[in-house]
Amino acid sequence: MRCPYCDHDDSRVTDSRDASDGIKRRRECARCGLRFTTVERPFTAAQLVVKRDGRREEFDREKIRSGVLISCAKLPVSSQAIDRLVDEVERQIVTLGKAEVPGTMIGQLVMEGLKALNHVAYVRFASVYRNFTDLESFAQEVEALQRDPDPNTAAALAAQLSLPIAGGETPEKTVRRPKKPAAGG
Repeated sequence: MRCPYCDHDDSRVTDSRDASDGIKRRRECARCGLRFTTVERPFTAAQLVVKRDGRREEFDREKIRSGVLISCAKLPVSSQAIDRLVDEVERQIVTLGKAEVPGTMIGQLVMEGLKALNHVAYVRFASVYRNFTDLESFAQEVEALQRDPDPNTAAALAAQLSLPIAGGETPEKTVRRPKKPAAGG
């Protein structure tokens, strides 16, 4: 294993442990003595994702992770929770044992995971994935989430989106006043 610091190709394993995403190994470079971590994962046959337009591309877990990260930006969602979601989606795809998987199935798995993780992240992802064409279809999705049995999540979603919450209350809106023109100009 090459050292990421000095590019030397000799390192020794100082610690190994099982992790949800494979086997984590702590290594020490024989040349510079610095330590780094590697993750060893089982190699599975490459699965192809069939896109909506019929194109096929190799399954890429980092593409899923990137989409989930964007959906969860500035939300109280830990990176461990995101990694668990991506791991679970990948596990479900691999256990199908099919050479080709529809992209719509992957998107649906991600949306189900996000719905359980954070409703605002779910709405963000769904708005891109489902390509809402009008405000009404978007509002219907939000209303479906507001009927969720967890009132804290529905209230947080409504506050985030500045929509009325159950009981007719409306979160306060920030009123921005126009800036005054600069003197002398």
